[in-house]
Parts: sequence; C-alpha cells; structure tokens
Amino acid sequence: MSPAIEKYLTLKDGRTLAYADCGNLSSDKLVIFLHGAFGVGITDEEKIQPSLTEKGVHYVAPTLPGWGKSSIRNHSIPYHLGFTSDIDQLIDHLHPTKNNLRIYLSGGSFGSVPAQLLYGAPFDIFPNGRYVKGCMLLAPFSPFREDKEHGKEMTMSNYLFIGAPSQYLPFHLISRLAKATISRQLGSPEQAEAFVRQNIFNKMDEEEKATFAKWRADTGRKEGELEGDFGRNMHRSVQETWDGFFDMPDITNGDWGFKVTELDAEHCSDKRPVFIIAAEGDKMAPASMAKWLATNYRSARLRMITGGHLSGIYSLNELWKEFLEMC
Repeated sequence: MSPAIEKYLTLKDGRTLAYADCGNLSSDKLVIFLHGAFGVGITDEEKIQPSLTEKGVHYVAPTLPGWGKSSIRNHSIPYHLGFTSDIDQLIDHLHPTKNNLRIYLSGGSFGSVPAQLLYGAPFDIFPNGRYVKGCMLLAPFSPFREDKEHGKEMTMSNYLFIGAPSQYLPFHLISRLAKATISRQLGSPEQAEAFVRQNIFNKMDEEEKATFAKWRADTGRKEGELEGDFGRNMHRSVQETWDGFFDMPDITNGDWGFKVTELDAEHCSDKRPVFIIAAEGDKMAPASMAKWLATNYRSARLRMITGGHLSGIYSLNELWKEFLEMC
C-alpha cells in the first residue's frame, strides 16, 4: 500500500498547511505527530504502529511551517502563536464536533519542540488544548531559554547551529552557511539518502546495527527501505523553501509561550502526562536535555534506551502502547 495522499488545508490567513492522515478518520482518539528537521508529515496504513491500529486512532501528521508544501509562517507574529493557531484550525477542520475528543501529541527530535508548544499553550491561545491527554517526546529538545546548560553535551556543530550561539549573528548567518553545504547533498532523493546514510546510519555502533537489523526483520522492512524513506522525505522537505530550516534556531531559543517550570496543574498533571524517551548514545539530541525535561515537567516519565538518535523507532509500537496506557 502506498503512503497516504498528502492533503492541504487553506488557513484563515490564506496560507497552506500540508498534512497526511490515516486510520479511523472519525475516531474520538486523535494522534498528532510532528516531524523533525528535514521532514514532512507522512503516514502509511501499513506502517502505522499496531498498538495505534488496535485503538482505532485517527493518526495525523502535519508538515511544519516552511517545510515541504506547508507555507512559510507569518513572521510578523511569534512562532508559538502562529503554529498553535494553525494546528487549532486543523483540529477544527478534522473534528468539528469534538464529541469525546481525546488528543495525544507526539514529536521526534526537533518535532518535540512544536509538540511541547501545543502541550503547554494557554487555552485561550490553543482552545483545543483542553482535549489533550498527554504528550510523548522522542529524542527531545529542551527550551533553551530555561535550560541554561542545553549545550553541555551537544556536538559543537549542533550547538553553533541551533544553540545559543546561533542568536549572536544576524540574518540567520550560521544557518545560511550550513545551507550552502547541505543543499548540494539534498538535490535529489538519491543524494539525500546517501547523506542520511553517511551521517546517521553509518555511525551506528555494532549493537545498534544488530537492533536495527532485527527491527527490519520483525516489521518486514526491506534492506535500505528506511534509508530510502528518509532520503525522499529530506529531499521533499526543502524543495519549496528553506524557511523552516532557517527558523529552527529562533524557535529553540525563542519564546515558547510558557515556562516548563511554571505550568499549572490544568496543563501538567498525572491526568496529562509527558512521556520522554531518550538514548544515552544520542549525539544530536543529547540525553541531558531529556533529563532536564523529566525533572521539570511535573507529570513526566523518562524512559532511557540504548543506541543513538533513531533508537526510539525500534521499540515504537511498545512505546505507543505504554503511552496510551499512561493517558
């Protein structure tokens, strides 16, 4: 079965929000998953986790502003206000009646940031936030304004690009220099696949390679299938614009609309848990940031796993099952 057809919602300001969805489109259980850097919102009936299929969820994967075919954001308003409005409109479009609606948020890597923006957003800004039952964060980033030691375990290149130093130079200079190097490697799906192999898959240690091979066998994935999927999505993510890429440092270092350490009980309680998954060997989103989140979200549960940045994929079905049971 081919991936779900990409759909497009025209927002109130005339911009476009691209998304894909699958599962039970009329379900009262809505899962919203937010992709990371160089990603787009994709889903596939065959690849959705069995634990989600069993629950009959409606699985929705929006493409973040400035990536893929989603319009660039309105730069005249803060990111957290524009993004929460976009997703609020998407939820109203997909589930206008709200009958017993339950929303489960999730995001991976950079996608953990917009997932947290939705989780902590004041309800007058994000009315549909009242239906949120929990948030699952995979290889997450912490809010750099609050986590003053966010760069402690980051690689120097990542820290310069997305950490505090990115704010020292104007006009997204560091991001533009990075684009000059990266863009040549994402010119085609094949080039993008080679890029992701070199920078992620080839850097797995032997233990993770064995885990990856077992996961492929258990899920029926072909050799090179995941790498090819990553390559195609990376290529698609910047075909229209690099605006989403340039926005990343401002978003991680900017105003999230709330402080993790000051969330009220209506937002952050055992009835609205945060499930955090991190790998000790992750060089892109160091486990120290996940541990900061686990300490500062009052309703958090931290799960440490072995491996690197992609390790959550190998046990994703079990993680979804545990998360839904928590909620």
